[in-house]
Amino acid sequence: MADWPGESSDLLFVPLGGSSEIGMNLNLYGLLGKWLMVDFGTSFAGETLPGIDLIFPDLSFIEKRKRNLLGLVLTHGHEDHIGAIAHLWPKLKCPVYATPFTAELVREKLKEEDLLEQVELNIIQDGKPFSLGSFEIRYIPLAHSIPEGHALEITTPRGVIFHTGDWKLDPDSTVAGPASEAALRTIGKKGVLAMIGDSTNVFNKEASPPEQSIKPNLQKLVAEQKGRVVITTFASNVERVETVGEIAEATGRHLVIIGRSMKRIIGAAKKCGYLKNFPPILKEEDGGYLPRDKVLILCTGCQGEIRAALNGLAGDVNKKIHLSAGDTVLFSSKMIPGNELPIGRLINKLVARGIKVITEKDADIHVSGHPGEPELVKMYDWIRPRIAIPVHGEPRHIHAHAELAEKLQVGHVFRPKNGTLIRLAPGPPEIIGEVETGYLALDGKRLLSLASNTLSERRRMMENGVLAITITFDRGGKLAGRPVIQPFGILCSANDVQLKLDLYDLIMAEISTWAPRDEPHARFLEEELRLAVLRLFRHETGKRPLISVTVTGLEKG
Repeated sequence: MADWPGESSDLLFVPLGGSSEIGMNLNLYGLLGKWLMVDFGTSFAGETLPGIDLIFPDLSFIEKRKRNLLGLVLTHGHEDHIGAIAHLWPKLKCPVYATPFTAELVREKLKEEDLLEQVELNIIQDGKPFSLGSFEIRYIPLAHSIPEGHALEITTPRGVIFHTGDWKLDPDSTVAGPASEAALRTIGKKGVLAMIGDSTNVFNKEASPPEQSIKPNLQKLVAEQKGRVVITTFASNVERVETVGEIAEATGRHLVIIGRSMKRIIGAAKKCGYLKNFPPILKEEDGGYLPRDKVLILCTGCQGEIRAALNGLAGDVNKKIHLSAGDTVLFSSKMIPGNELPIGRLINKLVARGIKVITEKDADIHVSGHPGEPELVKMYDWIRPRIAIPVHGEPRHIHAHAELAEKLQVGHVFRPKNGTLIRLAPGPPEIIGEVETGYLALDGKRLLSLASNTLSERRRMMENGVLAITITFDRGGKLAGRPVIQPFGILCSANDVQLKLDLYDLIMAEISTWAPRDEPHARFLEEELRLAVLRLFRHETGKRPLISVTVTGLEKG
């Protein structure tokens, strides 16, 4: 694909994911005909996409330029920043760069897909700078709700870029070791061309509290309960996991871990030197025999995921350890937008069994890993960029972040969406075009465009049902038997007796008009009957089922 004017000489930025939604982050920097990719994330599909678990950014733009892709640099290990690698890396086949903990998470994903031996996974230690083409990159540690959250200081011949990744200001974090205010001010004093920044919590008028601030509340709540206590949180929040371990010891409870991802994260954290004083973990079956007030369960499932550990406990399908009336579940997590329904169903399932539920709305038992407005203001004051480009947000987040940057008198402020191509330098920065973008859905083991007919048909089947009609003619052009009518999710045996009769009469009436025609064409007749049946169902039921009509024995013309 030919480069457009300026692609080789200009310093460019374009997001392919994460700038029209929260999740599936993928950002590209271009210079001298080469490209640097930052993060490669996924997002979870909602209930409107039946059969789909994950959504990824469409890679078409960079896939066409993969020979000029210098590498993929990961800011941290959250799914919305690394989750696409194991599924889409074969489309790019570029080197990957990460710090040790993030690399360990990526390694486990690559093992599952039998890609570990194929991927060049480079581990960057101790913040040492490294170069990819004309880009010199340095990891800048920042606090976040996972170990080794980082900003990127990207130095180029055209200027310095500060890519924040996900962050908050928490100097007392026990796992982050974040850069100090002085260190960040030093970066700003050297001169920063552009800051590309996290917009997730821009509407929060207060700074995100430090992680350790919730420990007293969590410990008090656990100590007050008489039955078994479950704490569910994001598995990747190692500092929260560490806190739960400390609370188990302080309250005299044995710690049980349930959930594959929770166990995987704990294993990775220990391998990388975290959780050094974590208490012994009791097996689920052993915890089931202990007195109920001697058990603290830490598990996955805080977002209502149907296959996660908490749903198994709520439905009493875990055969090794059980919850009963009088037990307590603490949701030490936020409700991610879009997950309200599954979380609500999960909570109702627990409450219906007499299990007490406490969420972040009931008590201060969760803090965010993203910056509120006061933290954003401080970062702009320290970094002092000439250009502000909000990312990691829906349009409303990005517009609010841009308005804040303008109030802080940043010289040039942009409001990108996925695909917005911005020239950062030389000359005045400006939007110079739009590149192809979109979404891919993981459907089992295959990838589909989110706009594909397959998914739209599946949604229609889910919402309206399916009706298959087969009509067979013999060699003489006469009807070979009764039409075969196969309804799925559209006709009720008890209530739709008359509709079934009307449907059969309609089909036979349509067929009767075919006989006198010369050389009838089956495809024409199939469509004619499909539309007639669709009109019947729209009139009688108000539904638009997916209708398939197959005519055999006639010319397909």
